[in-house]
Amino acid sequence: MNEIARIKLPDLNALVEPRPYDLREAVELVKRTAYAKFDETVEIALRLGVDPKRSDQMVRGSAVLPHGTGVKVRIVVFAKGEKEKEAQDAGADIAGGEELVEKIKGGWLEFDRAIATPDMMGTVGKLGKILGPRGLMPNPKTGTVTFDVAKAINDIRKGRVEYKVEKAGILHVRVGKVSFEADKLHDNALAILDSVIKAKPSTSKGRYLKSVTLSSTMGPGVPVDTTALSKKLVA
Repeated sequence: MNEIARIKLPDLNALVEPRPYDLREAVELVKRTAYAKFDETVEIALRLGVDPKRSDQMVRGSAVLPHGTGVKVRIVVFAKGEKEKEAQDAGADIAGGEELVEKIKGGWLEFDRAIATPDMMGTVGKLGKILGPRGLMPNPKTGTVTFDVAKAINDIRKGRVEYKVEKAGILHVRVGKVSFEADKLHDNALAILDSVIKAKPSTSKGRYLKSVTLSSTMGPGVPVDTTALSKKLVA
């Protein structure tokens, strides 16, 4: 048995020194302090210098993780005609038009991501109160409103993750699984950080990347050195 598995969470917190870690160092520590019997998810939390209450400071986008997420994703596509068939051929779990909208109105929500062709958004918009709060509404900023449904499906299968800043300017994104090699988690985290930095609103003044924390589902948070990160990403 992993010795870490015998340590209680307060003791695990003691393993994290009160200092910012290099990203690679943080990844290795997160892997070392993961103690659950299941394959924990690794997540990155970013505190940004934005006011999400202002529409011109909303940070939303997506990033394709080079090594995937380690999670099987169920995809629905709102499309009709040839685009519906294209979605089915590309591996959508379910594709359809009005009938799919009605199915969801009836309470069916067994999917993780939704894609829609632009001509379907007028109809899909009726699901706003259902999909919106769950983060499932297709959006052009995340590449999920498009006529190229095959590419959108492939990107999600490869590991496209979406992000949206929450209250207090906090943003949470899945990086991968604890079972991933450290190098793969490092690469995935860099892809997310690069995307978020590129999504910086022009109206955001001062320090944008205020803090970065890496953690596993049950493990302690590990602070990441934002100064070193900024230099690495800008370079």
